[in-house]
Amino acid sequence: MKSKTPVSAGTPPPPHVRLCVGVTGHREDNPAFVAHRPEIEVYLAQVLDLIAAAVADEPPTRGAGPVAPTRLHCLLADGTDQITASGALARGWELVAPLPFGLALNVAINSHPVTARDARAVLAGAESDPGACSAEVRERAARIRALAERARLFQLADGDDFIADLFLAKLLHPDDTRKASVFAAESSARVALAARVAVEQSDLLIAVWDGVTRTFIGGTGHTIQLALETGAPVVWIDAHAPAQWRILVGPEALAGVHLRPHDAAAPMHDTGDREARLQALVRAALRPAAARSPGSHHGQSHAKRNTPHPRPDHRHRSLAGPEALERERLPRRSNPLWHLYRRIEALFGEDTFKRRFRSLRQTYETPDDIASGSAVKLLAHARALPGQEEDYVAKVETAILRRFAWADGVSAQLSDTYRGSMIANFLLAPLAIVGGLAYVPFASSESKWVFALFELVLLCAILAIALTGQKHRWHARWFETRRVAEYLRHAPILLLLGVARAPGRWPLGTDTSWPEWYARHSLRDVGLPHLALTQSYLRRAVGDLLHQHVVRQRDYHISKAQRLATVHHNLDKLSEILFALAIVAVATYLVLRGGGELHLWPRDIAHHLSNLFTFLAVLLPTFGGAIAAIRYFGDFERFAAISGVTAERLEVVHTRITQLLAASDSALDYGRAADLAHAADDVVVSEIESWQAVFGGKHVTVPV
Repeated sequence: MKSKTPVSAGTPPPPHVRLCVGVTGHREDNPAFVAHRPEIEVYLAQVLDLIAAAVADEPPTRGAGPVAPTRLHCLLADGTDQITASGALARGWELVAPLPFGLALNVAINSHPVTARDARAVLAGAESDPGACSAEVRERAARIRALAERARLFQLADGDDFIADLFLAKLLHPDDTRKASVFAAESSARVALAARVAVEQSDLLIAVWDGVTRTFIGGTGHTIQLALETGAPVVWIDAHAPAQWRILVGPEALAGVHLRPHDAAAPMHDTGDREARLQALVRAALRPAAARSPGSHHGQSHAKRNTPHPRPDHRHRSLAGPEALERERLPRRSNPLWHLYRRIEALFGEDTFKRRFRSLRQTYETPDDIASGSAVKLLAHARALPGQEEDYVAKVETAILRRFAWADGVSAQLSDTYRGSMIANFLLAPLAIVGGLAYVPFASSESKWVFALFELVLLCAILAIALTGQKHRWHARWFETRRVAEYLRHAPILLLLGVARAPGRWPLGTDTSWPEWYARHSLRDVGLPHLALTQSYLRRAVGDLLHQHVVRQRDYHISKAQRLATVHHNLDKLSEILFALAIVAVATYLVLRGGGELHLWPRDIAHHLSNLFTFLAVLLPTFGGAIAAIRYFGDFERFAAISGVTAERLEVVHTRITQLLAASDSALDYGRAADLAHAADDVVVSEIESWQAVFGGKHVTVPV
């Protein structure tokens, strides 16, 4: 299914539209699963068919790429995982396996050997040799390897040596309950990490669960709880009553789970609309949400974010959507006519004459230039990561960096246009007023028409700028493209660490959601890397990529906070000076007039200077008010505060990264690295939300 929207010259192609599904569920040792396995398989197949049908029926989205095959994330464990993985492959889906261990250890643990001899044979990959291990272990290992050969594997192998020793110790000492419990705890923590990766990468989670407990770390109930807390809806197939599968949204949905559907006293759940709800969830994941009215509430819950949104009507879709990015044009260089906002920052924020009047002309980096330009070091570090595939790095460059360059350049150009036009209006308005009155001290009333014409021209220019800005959505387009750029700015680091923002945790835009949709599906174009992640990989990724990114962003926000605070202070002082001069002018006239009346000096002095003082009494406070309006519009103080807080939060992340890199390799595990990547991501998203809150309502308008 392909989009019919043509790609603009120079514009990177839009991302594919892809549904991502996760799965968790009981294994072959769960009594309820074993007792109802045939029925569970039937209803698992029904759910997969409903999802496949909803994806197949999805019409092309304007401005989006083709609908790509659905992607299933699962851990390849026996039971639910393997049944669902086989069903997904049979339907032509892509299979991605975030494994809690390296493949060899994962196969060894999940083939359930009862002796250390069998475990060592599987670890060595020799389980197929006659007599190497039991037939049951050989069969279970073969099933996992067969699925692994058809999957993209993201192996959390950084703790394999430690886990393998615990695993073998447990088998060598079957009567030692402490060794068994230590292995169970440590391996469960690794399973929970892999489950978190699967949940973060998925739009919804399919779960086969008996509803008994959510306290086992890495278990099915624990994974369901995690998914609901991060905003992913869960299709729950009850292991006791598979026919009564239903959809859970939000962690509070688990409140009544202790009432088993198979119990005589438990009520039957209403499943009448579940198929329609599931199809609606699929549609909501594949389409950008409808534009919201200005009065709608922005702080929706995670559950609300994952409820189906109505299709945007044509009026909204014609104004804003993913196709908007394709319609943009990126000039090679910025237009000096729109540099006024940045010139204000330079004039009032820099401390030297040369810096204040330096050229502000920007040359925008194109998608074709970024790989050999600003991203050259990042790509070099990515290629140097142990075990990283060149094809994956190429996908990061194509799907993320090229789109970032385009969105960043377009947004910078729109920022100049929108903010420069508003500064122009703030300056043209007092100039029109003063120009219209300039005949009073400098010409006769017969020449008033010339000054009136001057005022009319400026007023018409103000109105033309405002109407043009509103018609072409300068403000909204800047907001939308800037959000895309900021989400994609640090996306390569998240991807290289296998980290993602869960779909339910993406922020909501003030009026549109397509930038978040575009960024999320751009990341989906790349997906998880196919590699065995080691401690050496983590150290390089955290040190060379994440750490350097955090330092650059921290230093940028420190500098920005200082500069904007200076701009605010200097604008404030200039406005105060102009108002003070206005008071001096009026007071001087009154003194001259009063002194003349008292015969302290000739009365003609005040009379001859009255027109000049009238002009100054208008000029000075009018421009003082304009400067105050520019200060208010720019909100330099609040933006300085936002950048200051962002810098402080990034400094905390920087300190944590420094401490982790200083520790031994054994302390550098995937969980800690992922937490730091999430912390940096949270800072970025929080800064975007704060920035939107400040500038969200400042549309292009006349300066009233």
